[in-house]
Amino acid sequence: MDLALRRGLAEMRHDGAEILDARKVDTWSSGSSFTLANKIYRAFFAIVWALFARWTPPQWHGWRRTILRMFGASIAPMAHVYPSARIWSPANLRMEERACIGPHAIVYSMAPVSLGRQALISQGAHICAGTHDIEDPNFQLRAYPIKIGERAWVAAEAFVGPGVTIGDGSVLGARACAFRDLDPWTVYVGNPARAVKRRALRPHADP
Repeated sequence: MDLALRRGLAEMRHDGAEILDARKVDTWSSGSSFTLANKIYRAFFAIVWALFARWTPPQWHGWRRTILRMFGASIAPMAHVYPSARIWSPANLRMEERACIGPHAIVYSMAPVSLGRQALISQGAHICAGTHDIEDPNFQLRAYPIKIGERAWVAAEAFVGPGVTIGDGSVLGARACAFRDLDPWTVYVGNPARAVKRRALRPHADP
């Protein structure tokens, strides 16, 4: 990518990092919660993803990693992002080795979202780092980081809320909703998510 374009994208990411004060932008009158630079950055990414990534075969993970890195994501060489995944801001995405974001998953990365080694977000799951202050008369937008630990699994159509840490090896079952931290190596189901059992990996079977 051209160096000047890289610098321009970096500046847009920096300028758009802060959420605007709802008292000044008037949320109730459709005022924007983000700077113009941030909106331009996200619109540019959405166009590039639609033109150069969304139609690509699932196996083209390397090409999609390149596009995400162009927009500021930190993606390990063997991490996988499927073409139908929706990422709000790549600048807030970090994926370690063999982490995976599955088909039609939504990563609403208003704040940093990190996936540890071999962490898996399955199809249709929603990782949501943004919320609103319901006690604020201006309905102020807030954003809090989400961390998904090593070998953790967010199963199909599950929801992970703002500020949640999913411990290493933890499992959030299909369509479950996590609004609080999940303990490592524990299986959770339901809404709100509740622990049902411990998770233990079996030793590798002999061939």
